[in-house]
Amino acid sequence: MKNLDEIMTMCPVIPVIVIDHAEDAVPLATALYNGGLKVLEVTLRTEFGLGAISAISKALPDAVVGAGTVITPEDVRKAKAAGAEFLVSPGCTLSLLKAAQEEQIPLLPGVNSPSEAMLLLEHGQRHLKFFPAEAAGGVPMLKSILGPLPQLLFCPTGGVNPGNAAEYLSLPSVACVGGTWMLDKAAIAAGDWAEIERLSRLAAGLATS
Repeated sequence: MKNLDEIMTMCPVIPVIVIDHAEDAVPLATALYNGGLKVLEVTLRTEFGLGAISAISKALPDAVVGAGTVITPEDVRKAKAAGAEFLVSPGCTLSLLKAAQEEQIPLLPGVNSPSEAMLLLEHGQRHLKFFPAEAAGGVPMLKSILGPLPQLLFCPTGGVNPGNAAEYLSLPSVACVGGTWMLDKAAIAAGDWAEIERLSRLAAGLATS
């Protein structure tokens, strides 16, 4: 199992995937992967999340598939059993952190304040999700947090888009961003996987922009 240093530096953008139809999971993930996004976060926001993690992991063994919207210790155990290689949460509780440590699976917990970041750092958690990024103050707020806490490594998510992703990625303590702009709903509904792949390639290209 890869650690968060490896996972967060594999691609500049981690797509935040919500599966509304089970049959979309594998072709959607394949389009993202073929477009250059090798790390895939499948959220548990719908009933199809766990099944999608399992199906995608089997279909794309070279992809790194994680579970998003993990909020309880039970979510941790179910996500790992489904094949998730890492977990992402919108916030964090000590019981969630303990469950991830017990299951020995990397957790990327959400924070948006210095106190939250310091508490998790106290528990050995250096890799964090800045969420909701834009609503919480965007790049200026993240810079303010990183001033006294430069040892942290962030993945900003929430309101990140093609217009501001590069600014986040320019920060030395930002390894990647999370986003949904390559998951065009109309293209998914139409089964236009070529369009998803095209959008993914543009997102993956942010690494060299």
